[in-house]
Amino acid sequence: MDYQLVKLSDLQLGAMVAKDIMANTQYPILYKNTKITGEHFPVLKAFQIERIPIVDIKEADKAQQVQSVSSSIETIKETFKNSFERKYTESVAKFKQEFLNWDAGSNVNISKVRESILPLIDEVLLNKEKIFILNEYSTTKDYFYHHSIAISLISAVIAQKMNYSKGDITQIAIAAAVADAGMAKINKKVREKNGPLSEYEFKEIQEHPYYSLQMVNHISTLKKEMKLAIYQHHERLDGSGYPRGEKGSKVLIHSHIIAVADVFHAMTCERIYRSKESPFKVLEMIRESDFGKFNIEVVQALNTCVANLSLGTSVELSNGEEGTIIFANKTSPVRPVIKLHETDQIVDLSKNRNIYIERLILNN
Repeated sequence: MDYQLVKLSDLQLGAMVAKDIMANTQYPILYKNTKITGEHFPVLKAFQIERIPIVDIKEADKAQQVQSVSSSIETIKETFKNSFERKYTESVAKFKQEFLNWDAGSNVNISKVRESILPLIDEVLLNKEKIFILNEYSTTKDYFYHHSIAISLISAVIAQKMNYSKGDITQIAIAAAVADAGMAKINKKVREKNGPLSEYEFKEIQEHPYYSLQMVNHISTLKKEMKLAIYQHHERLDGSGYPRGEKGSKVLIHSHIIAVADVFHAMTCERIYRSKESPFKVLEMIRESDFGKFNIEVVQALNTCVANLSLGTSVELSNGEEGTIIFANKTSPVRPVIKLHETDQIVDLSKNRNIYIERLILNN
């Protein structure tokens, strides 16, 4: 198919994309044969796509090719267009642009941050199981931007489970999204270093909560306790955190919400120096290995999201087998009873400790 590369500034509504456009995403941000509409422009701009391959409409047979696009492709495009992953990917792209602005010296525009996460917050509050697949979208290259959006969504879900009002849920989600904004003030070579950090470099990284606080301190729409949560999100109940080593009741409950979301997502994602872990295995690790570091009410709130998974939810187990949740173990939420698809065998994960849920199998 003949095509021409068209500058974004010259792109016309109705033009047809000549081939899939990728942008460090699992799926194309635009599929081949997509007709350009007004909503595509901010997406292309956010991903810094400067030139777009457009079908050469001068050829006489192009009209016929447009008509011949199969209904199955159209269905796939429409499904992806409206999918959670698409909305999430767009939010990550927008956040990345905001962070680059901060890196260049711009002030935090909290309204833009809020606009980028609100549609996703509404969706995860209705479909909480989405937080268990966020790690599948993350990439090692853009991990930082994925992480900020993800901990925002996870914090929102935890806050709702703890019966916070919708207004406070939004405030906590926004605070979580900008908790690491101060990383923009850290030397780029340090924050993007692939190998182990030196003691000096780690101390520099530990300064980012202070910078984050400074960057949001002037924002009147962000509550005082949310600003403190941003500053404290690396503090721990036992005093082992940073930047001040605060402990006990000195660490706000809001801080613990962001902290648990932060650790949960970080441990479930693929990193340059570490392979990803199952979200369900990580929940056990937070509850058992890190006992005493986080407020137990916050940890329990995240655990109940597993307990509330719908019976009939499909899962993949750590041994590669797939099955369906048929019973929730209230005393061990991450270890429900599973009916295997292939053999109809019933497996109680609370009794089979060597097997755990690797991931959920969800319709996007």
